[in-house]
Amino acid sequence: MTRVIHTGDTHLGYRQYHRPERRQDFLEAFRAVAEDAVADDADAVVHAGDLFDDRQPGLPDLLGALSVLETLDAADIPFLAVVGNHESKRDAQWLDLFEAMGLATRLGREPEVVGDTAFYGLDFVPRNRREDLKYDFRPHEADHAALVAHGRFAPLAPDYGNLEWDAREVLEAATVEFDAMLLADEHAPTRREVDGTWVTYCGSTERASADERDERGYNIVEFDGEVHLARRGIETRPFVFVDLELDPGEGPERVLQRLHEHDLTDAVVHVTLAGDGESVPAARIETAATEAGALVARVTDRREVSEEADLEVAFADPDDAVRERVRELGLSDAARDLDETIRASKVADANVADEVERRVEELLDEPDAFEQAPEGDAGAVDGEAGGEPPTATTDESAASADEPDSAQEAVAAAVQVDGSDAADAVGGTGAEETDGDEAGDEGGPDAGGTDGDGQASMEEYL
Repeated sequence: MTRVIHTGDTHLGYRQYHRPERRQDFLEAFRAVAEDAVADDADAVVHAGDLFDDRQPGLPDLLGALSVLETLDAADIPFLAVVGNHESKRDAQWLDLFEAMGLATRLGREPEVVGDTAFYGLDFVPRNRREDLKYDFRPHEADHAALVAHGRFAPLAPDYGNLEWDAREVLEAATVEFDAMLLADEHAPTRREVDGTWVTYCGSTERASADERDERGYNIVEFDGEVHLARRGIETRPFVFVDLELDPGEGPERVLQRLHEHDLTDAVVHVTLAGDGESVPAARIETAATEAGALVARVTDRREVSEEADLEVAFADPDDAVRERVRELGLSDAARDLDETIRASKVADANVADEVERRVEELLDEPDAFEQAPEGDAGAVDGEAGGEPPTATTDESAASADEPDSAQEAVAAAVQVDGSDAADAVGGTGAEETDGDEAGDEGGPDAGGTDGDGQASMEEYL
C-alpha cells in the first residue's frame, strides 16, 4: 500500500491585504501539512503546483519553503511536485533548485515509484501550447500509477469560458493507464470518477480570496488495490464572514450589531451588504472591526453596483477584476510576460523600464511568443511565464545549483542570478516587512496586480 498526502496551491509569499502576517500564514499552512505528513509517517507529500505565488519569490519565501522541505527530508518523506502557473519560469524552475539540493523531485514523463505506485507529472501548460502536447509517459512496473498536474480540468473545474483541459482527453491520450489524477489550480476541493479514474483537486491550504469560505486542507490518497480518497482540514487564521441584507431603515448600527456577535480577535473580516437599507460608511465598519481585534476588515457594498452594470466587481478584492479582464484579452505569451513584469512582478518601479527592455530583447529570440493566444485563453496571467510540457529535469537545470556550500547560500545565489533583489530580503522575515516594500506583493493567487504604488502602465513602456 502507498499512502500519500496530496496538496497544492500553497502560494508561499502571498502578502494578502498587504499584510506581512498573511504572508506568514501561507507559510505556516504549508508547514502544518508537512508536520502532519511526519506525524502520520506518510510515504510521500505530492504537491500539484503553485508552491510559490510568484515566479520571483523573495528570499524569505524561499528560505521558508526550504525549512519545510528539510523537515520532510529529515523524516525521509519524499516531496514530489510539478510547476504551477504562478511560479512557472521560462528557464530552470525553483523546483529544480530544490531537486538539485536533494529536497524534492520534479515529476515528469519518467515514473517516480514510491511503494507500489508510480507518480508522473504534468506542469502547467498555457492553452495555446497544448495542441501539440504529447502525453507520452515512460512505462512502469508498479501496481498503480498517478498523474500529478496543474491546471483547470473539465469536468471538475468551473467553466470560465472554456479555458480548461479535458481530463478525459488526457487520460485517453496518455501512454500510461492512471488510477488517479491529483490536481491543483482549483482552490475548492473536489473529486470525481472519470472513465474509471479518480480525478481530484486538493484545494488550497490558505484562503486566497473572500470566495474561499470552506475549511482549508489537503487530500489523503491511498493506493491499495483500489484508490481511497479522504480529506483532512488544517487550522488557519479565522475568517469571519458577515453577509447582511439591510431592510429599509437599517444602517450602520445594524451592521455593527452583527459584528459584535463574532469573536474578531486576529481574524480577517469580510462584510457583504445588500438590500434596501441606509448607506453604510465602509471606513466606520472596518475601523470598528480592527478596534475589536481583527487583523484586517473589508466591506463590500453590493448596492453600490448599478443594476444596469454588465459586470460585478468585489471591491474588497479589485485585483480579481483586473485578473479576469486580462484573461479575456487573448494576449500573446510576449504580451502576458510584459504585463506580468510591469503590473504584477516584484521589480522595483525604478527598474521596470530596464527590465522590460531586457525581456523584449529575450522575447525577440522566441517568435512563437508573439502569436496571439486563442480567444478566451487564460494563458500566462498573474506571473504565469508559460509552462513547458512534462519533461525530466535536465542536467543544465541541476547544474544551476552546483555544489552550494550551504542550503541558504544556494537559495541566495539563485535569487541573485534570477534577478530578484536578494539584498532587500536578507536579514528579514515576512513578518518584519512593512507595507509597500515590494512592488506587486498584492498580486496574489488570483490577481497578479498591484494597488498602484506608482507603477507605470504597459502602454507607457510600449
